[in-house]
Amino acid sequence: MSSVSDLYSTDGDGVVLRVHVQPRAGRSAVVGRHRDPHLQRVAVAPLDDRANEATIELVAEMLDVPKQQVSIVAGERSRVKRLRVTPIEAEDVESRLRVLLDDATAPDGPRRRRAPD
Repeated sequence: MSSVSDLYSTDGDGVVLRVHVQPRAGRSAVVGRHRDPHLQRVAVAPLDDRANEATIELVAEMLDVPKQQVSIVAGERSRVKRLRVTPIEAEDVESRLRVLLDDATAPDGPRRRRAPD
């Protein structure tokens, strides 16, 4: 199991997640790490905030929370973003990220978009 605690920080009753987004990908998925943040691909172009919306939807799906609980707090116009998810326990984020990143780096690549329950 890989360490993921460097990918997020706690913030009151939630967490702030650091991500690197690659727009215009073939499909939306968590695909591993990119230097410090984890890398997400979103299938849409970065026009009219569509890539930001797709990033929020992907984070909500991967953490199994409603998308209304996810907001971009930094990097709205950048590939490197910080997203706040609230309310959520850091332990839940840790376990879901670990599963997603381990799956993304498996020899046959990412097989699913969400962590199992």
